[in-house]
Amino acid sequence: MRFNRILLSATLIVVALVVQVTVLGRLQLPGAVPDLVLLTVVALALVYGPVSGALIGFAAGLLADLAPPADHAAGRYALVLCLIGYACGLARPDTGRFRSAWGPMLTVVAAAVSSTLLYAGVGALVGDTAARHVGLTGLLFTAVLYDLLLAPFTVPFLMALARRAENDPMAVEANGGPAQGADVASGWLSGGTGLRIGSQRGGLRLKSARGRADRAVRIKGVKGVKSVKGLKGVKSVKKL
Repeated sequence: MRFNRILLSATLIVVALVVQVTVLGRLQLPGAVPDLVLLTVVALALVYGPVSGALIGFAAGLLADLAPPADHAAGRYALVLCLIGYACGLARPDTGRFRSAWGPMLTVVAAAVSSTLLYAGVGALVGDTAARHVGLTGLLFTAVLYDLLLAPFTVPFLMALARRAENDPMAVEANGGPAQGADVASGWLSGGTGLRIGSQRGGLRLKSARGRADRAVRIKGVKGVKSVKGLKGVKSVKKL
């Protein structure tokens, strides 16, 4: 991964983990805890693709495993977020842009359900039966509900921020031109309306109008010069 991508991802993951542990984890909400780290991994994976999404998910999960108050084996959530990041990266559109807001919303729902089931499944393999006592159905419902309520305020912003960091001049040249720098979050932000500001047609029309104006000014200038020369010629004839 590029240096700016690593720096931005690390910063966002650390901030999300601190907010989740210090704020969201202390709200004492029924069921699951709003998973801001998961939403960060989903947003970055939708921009960077499967390989970067898997690496970001593994790093974020490992930090979550080591952050207090950790009550499970280290590496458990790292495995879960690694798989989630890879799967969300595969869901990234080829054009880099979702046509509507349903794409990211469905991705968040699938990530919330999959992370809860994978976490409970890995816990069952290592002998942790805490999910059974709490109730897996309640965890699934509250996890999806909290993540859906939190996603519209976080995922579009994180995707736009990640895409803007990718659109620096070096990144654009490395990717083969500015055509590949379309913002993948624009589908969510615009709600699938397809509106484009400063489209190519408008730019061509503006250029053609400017060209016609410039040619008109040049023609008028040439006519003015010819008329001045004609007046000078008449004066010289009268003197003779």
